[in-house]
Amino acid sequence: MSKHSEACCRIPPVVDEGYSPKGKYIDLNGTKTYVVGDEKSEGAILSVYDIFGHFPQTIQGADILAYSDTEHPYQVFVPDFFNGNAAKIEWYPPDTDDKKKALGDWFPTVASPPQHLPKIPGLLDAAEKHNGNIKSWGIIGYCWGGKLASLIAGKDTRFKAAVQTSPAMVDVGDAEKVKIPMMVLASMEEPAEDIRKYEEGLKVTKHVETFGDQLHGFMSARADLKDEKVRREYERGYKLALQFFHDHL
Repeated sequence: MSKHSEACCRIPPVVDEGYSPKGKYIDLNGTKTYVVGDEKSEGAILSVYDIFGHFPQTIQGADILAYSDTEHPYQVFVPDFFNGNAAKIEWYPPDTDDKKKALGDWFPTVASPPQHLPKIPGLLDAAEKHNGNIKSWGIIGYCWGGKLASLIAGKDTRFKAAVQTSPAMVDVGDAEKVKIPMMVLASMEEPAEDIRKYEEGLKVTKHVETFGDQLHGFMSARADLKDEKVRREYERGYKLALQFFHDHL
């Protein structure tokens, strides 16, 4: 990564409860989408949420990405891939038979990554009609969204850089196909060996780091922002992501 730029990391105070979003919801190619940021921005970020959908912590993260780099403002788009049928936060961790069944029944029909990848080009097209100034794209994926970011980074697309946080379904086979700069911010709950192999498989510019005291989802729905340590690492994760996009978009 390049030398740290103060302009890209002036993150506002994180709100731990009752967050008021700065953006709005629009229809993007038939998909309800949260959009935030400068309507004339040349840089855009597709934010792919975790299995819990448009959670306040993820929406606050989108706002941070949109407004915290004063040199490179972004417009951020967070589509509702699950069409209002996100997983329930109470199902995680799946530590009872009932939770395992609920998650197991939901995932194949709603969240199988191959059924969502084909939506992305149409979403980008619609976003570029919404904002005709867009010239470059980044993608950030949280947990489940990290898998989509990993898969999309292995294809020839408009994306110039990708970030995964608390990546799910980590596969070294994906890493070997990645064609754009990749950042991975792992938690203590992803298997360390899987993260190590993924990092070794990347043949592109990369930044891989494990937040060893954070739960899976520490930058999205499962972030307990009332906990000072979690809030600090949430902020640090977003600073790293912003610097990465600053360097590569």
